[in-house]
Amino acid sequence: MQFLEVLTLLIFFASAFTYINLKFLKLPYTIGMMIMALVMSLGIELIGLFYPHITEVAENIVKQVDFSEVLLNIMLSFLLFASALHINLQKLAEEKWPIFTLATVGVLISTVVTATAMYYLLPLIGISLDYIYCLLFGALISPTDPIAVLAMVKEYKISKNLEVKFSGESLFNDGIGVVVFLTIFEISNAGLENFQLTSALSLFGQEVIGGVGLGIMLGYAGFHFLKLIDNSQIQLEVLVTLTMVLVGTVTAQKLHVSSPLAMVVMGLFVGNEGRKKSLANVAGDYVLKFWDLVDEVLNALLFILIGLQMVVIVFPFNHFIAGLMAITVVLISRFIGVGVPLQALKLRTKIRKKTVRLLTWGGLRGGISVALALSLPPFPHKELIVTITYCVVVFSIIVQGLTIGKMFAKTQDDEQQLNNLDRAA
Repeated sequence: MQFLEVLTLLIFFASAFTYINLKFLKLPYTIGMMIMALVMSLGIELIGLFYPHITEVAENIVKQVDFSEVLLNIMLSFLLFASALHINLQKLAEEKWPIFTLATVGVLISTVVTATAMYYLLPLIGISLDYIYCLLFGALISPTDPIAVLAMVKEYKISKNLEVKFSGESLFNDGIGVVVFLTIFEISNAGLENFQLTSALSLFGQEVIGGVGLGIMLGYAGFHFLKLIDNSQIQLEVLVTLTMVLVGTVTAQKLHVSSPLAMVVMGLFVGNEGRKKSLANVAGDYVLKFWDLVDEVLNALLFILIGLQMVVIVFPFNHFIAGLMAITVVLISRFIGVGVPLQALKLRTKIRKKTVRLLTWGGLRGGISVALALSLPPFPHKELIVTITYCVVVFSIIVQGLTIGKMFAKTQDDEQQLNNLDRAA
């Protein structure tokens, strides 16, 4: 099939699934998209038992879309910029230390704990995986997925402080997580015997500092250009923001710096929330609605693509068991990666004691983890890493995504009761 035909098919499914979800399922948007794509994939597999040609056609269609390339090098930039537009700068500044700590120390702790646990547990089911590859899995699965997390945050009413923790951490730890993954990948290619700490730190610094620096430069320039336009030319405003994203993405790839971090910083420059009145309307409502539309359409396509990956991912029984094992390991690692930094910062008060539990269960994994796993070059255990990553992502989005709302509601009720007691006293 031609690319246009594949895109037409995906848009058709996105429209049909959206209608079915709104009319019948009434699930959170992205979860509904993914569940229907999974059901369709399962249906194709079942039909393929009797008509193998159907499965072959479906596999060829899915393989025509290079998921890693499409997500990491194209869709991710648009999604992160669109999401960062709605981050409240004032609240972000108030929560800067927990967000920074969770996005750096938290990701590193989770990576190491996940890798170590999988290294010792996998032999129990007859699988031997070198520690460096366990670290690769830990690095790609530890960051929470900003697309999945932000889609979840939109669905539920939570306090602004908790909302900005979820949003800020997921946006920044995504960029940090990708850099950690690339650094470990470079080490695995060079071999541990050739590992140099200075080279790893240099690569890490180049990606992180370079990405933030690029975002500041383009964000500052774009912000002041939008101020000059002053909402008088809405078409030009949209073109400016599109240009910022495209130029930023291409430049980041050429300079080998973190494109995700650059997009987040640029979005924060252009966004309106939490600004002084004199600066709040640099991007007009038309621009924000345009990026909301881009966000919704790309989210629908992304979660359909995640669900359809089941058609091409092989699930040997011991790999499936390893996936179930990984789900538990990743949750425990997330709990440690969140709890240790927050405890060290002494942020846990009477109300915030539940923050660790909420951040643990609400730290969803998504398409970025799958894309990173699929981006690995062929090696004996790539299939294992892809399978267990997919198991964790599906569990995270469907099970955690569907149940986190009850936890949010319970927390809101508890806080309301405490506030009532304070007033009564």
